[in-house]
Amino acid sequence: MHAARLPTLAFAALALQGCLAKAAVDVVTLPVRAVSAGVDAATTSQSEADEKRGRDIRKREERIGKLDREYAKAARRCGDGDDGACERAAALSEEIEALTRGEPRPD
Repeated sequence: MHAARLPTLAFAALALQGCLAKAAVDVVTLPVRAVSAGVDAATTSQSEADEKRGRDIRKREERIGKLDREYAKAARRCGDGDDGACERAAALSEEIEALTRGEPRPD
């Protein structure tokens, strides 16, 4: 009876060695994977940085376009004698100039 169990136990011991080795590898590599995931989350790839810069440029160009339309409207009113529109046109012109130089716009 004990002789019949011996091959089964030998087979089980061999089979479990692979499972234990796999578990040991998983435990050892887990911290490395965790740190790697953290680094990936914390760093920005070049393509992500390029996309962000492109979005910022598009937003700035859209803002400049909107300010330019407002400036044209204020300049027409200024030409009609509206002093408030002249002041507005001057302020808009300054903001457009600052944006075209790449300076951050005042909010």
